Amino acid sequence: MGQIPYFRLSGGLDRRMSSTPARYLRNLAGFTGLSCLVIGIYHFALGTASVPGAADANATVDSRERFYSAYFAGYGVAWLAAARRSPVRANEVRALAGLMLISAVGRAISLVANGRPHWFQEVLTAIEFVVPAAFFTLADADEKAAPVA
Repeated sequence: MGQIPYFRLSGGLDRRMSSTPARYLRNLAGFTGLSCLVIGIYHFALGTASVPGAADANATVDSRERFYSAYFAGYGVAWLAAARRSPVRANEVRALAGLMLISAVGRAISLVANGRPHWFQEVLTAIEFVVPAAFFTLADADEKAAPVA
């Protein structure tokens, strides 16, 4: 049987058959990377004006927001790089997903210590707990699907 080509983030087509979990992994990693990169750039450009409920923040908080947003954009670049590898490396996926999970724990600590944030931050917290679970489940899918050299 002929192999069905599929789109790769690196551009072009990969002629080897990829399993559905491997495609999910690559697509989720690419989407996560692009999302984080765009969000990081947005927050870097707008500072605290980009944060719901933080319009009255002072210069120190704005400075910190812009500083950390550059790291968040870099986190997105790391996801994009991971998604472009063939096969996608499970250890990179687990490390990047672990960082997201730790961030969600940080939001939960803030919730306990300071009360409920803006509703959108609560949505992000839920996403940041669920998405790593998906990544941990799919982490080795592309390595398993890759042909043995």
